Amino acid sequence: MYLLGYDIGSSSVKATLIDAATGVVLLSAFAPAQEMGMMVKQEGWAEQDPERWWYYLREVTHRVIREGRIQVADIKAIGIAYQMHGLVVVDENQEVLRPSIIWCDSRAVSLGDKAFRAIGPETCLSCYLNSPGNFTASKLKWVKENEPEIFRRVHKFMLPGDFIAMKLSGKIQTTASGLSEGILWNFKENAPAFDLLDHYGIPAELIPEIVPSFGLQAEVSAPAAEELGLAAGTPIAYRAGDQPNNAFSLNVLHPGEIAATAGTSGVIYGVNNQFTYDPESRVNTFLHVNHTPEQPSTGTLLCVNGTGILNSWLRKTVFTSEKNNASYTYEEINDLAQSVAPGAEGLLILPFGNGAERFLKNQQVGAHIAGLSFNQHTPAHLARAAQEGIIFALRYGFDIMKGLQINARTVKAGDANMFLSPLFAQTFATVTNTVVELYNTDGSQGAARGAGVGAGIYADYSQAFVGLRRTRAVEPETQLQEQYEAIYQDWLAELQVQLNRFSA
Repeated sequence: MYLLGYDIGSSSVKATLIDAATGVVLLSAFAPAQEMGMMVKQEGWAEQDPERWWYYLREVTHRVIREGRIQVADIKAIGIAYQMHGLVVVDENQEVLRPSIIWCDSRAVSLGDKAFRAIGPETCLSCYLNSPGNFTASKLKWVKENEPEIFRRVHKFMLPGDFIAMKLSGKIQTTASGLSEGILWNFKENAPAFDLLDHYGIPAELIPEIVPSFGLQAEVSAPAAEELGLAAGTPIAYRAGDQPNNAFSLNVLHPGEIAATAGTSGVIYGVNNQFTYDPESRVNTFLHVNHTPEQPSTGTLLCVNGTGILNSWLRKTVFTSEKNNASYTYEEINDLAQSVAPGAEGLLILPFGNGAERFLKNQQVGAHIAGLSFNQHTPAHLARAAQEGIIFALRYGFDIMKGLQINARTVKAGDANMFLSPLFAQTFATVTNTVVELYNTDGSQGAARGAGVGAGIYADYSQAFVGLRRTRAVEPETQLQEQYEAIYQDWLAELQVQLNRFSA
């Protein structure tokens, strides 16, 4: 008996097949081989074609079935994890009306800020726990304002995972957790944010049917089964945004527990049982996957947009040989970074080149390299300064979360993406003064385990984590903490220079 999990990211689509009884991964596949592209029509925009997600999902599904040599009838449930905050709009025929405006697109910032002021900060924060900001609701408002002909044809709006579930089943559905990540949920009313939609002039009937995060949401349709090679009727039993799902995949379900990830973006996600909010909306609170009205569970999320994408940019531009069109591997770049002392001999990098950063109050300050010496610094220094800059940005947000009484001595993360770098994991532990526990899991595995819970194959959450194993624990290097603190203060000073320039 198998469980199939999908992770629909902005860089790739991944599928993982696990044995339900043992939790052992039988096979994983991802596509494309290189990072998926984004359409950037103008500064601050970021779009992707949802049909490309489906194209790559079809590819990885065929691979795990073919290479796993399984009977597809033995796949008993499917789970979906997906990039958060994106907007997909379809007409009555379930045809996509425009490219998806994805998570790092900044075009709706001013609309969200305007709504925040008009509705009132107290109302927004007490009801939605967030400013409407640059989230899905505001992106839909942007379509209404700027593309009225398209908006008039909108039958339903969805998040990226809802679109994939629609393609699998033919049903248009969403979850309360998903709506909360789009600032489309009223926590006081335990209902969709009808008042915000009314303020934006968006009809409530555009909201899809709401289903639980865990449960028998829909079944794979006959056309989708034929296209993917799956069995018709296979239950779709779980869906969640990538960060709530990342926390779930790490068994982070209880108040005080913290999960982290460092993929294209970097995230720290703390679980709470209170409806708390940041008065400045720099970090944001959403419904966690295990939330119920009887037992509230929320996740407070800090996101740094410019994380792995900075590493990827360096690899494609600095660490590429024009002679043979080959790039260094990330392992080789990590080795270069390790060869340089802490502080990269005065080189500092602000990694904010991937759209407006919420924790910087939606300012789009851009990436910056400070202190560069043509006579002293090498590509190895850039590699080191990039990793340190990402960690300092995460530390900046970590301190904001501490102000909300979200504290932890341990941070859990998948042994993947930038945490594969021993230098990154060690420096993160030292700079944040936490023990970093790394596990043999990722988002697609979490989605598969979630499907097992939703389909009733696992009687409770604890059973879902059979096979989850801690690969290593990284303790802070206390002898370096004073040195890193001084470097961090220099980084903060450079950040303030750029923030002052932006606001001038």
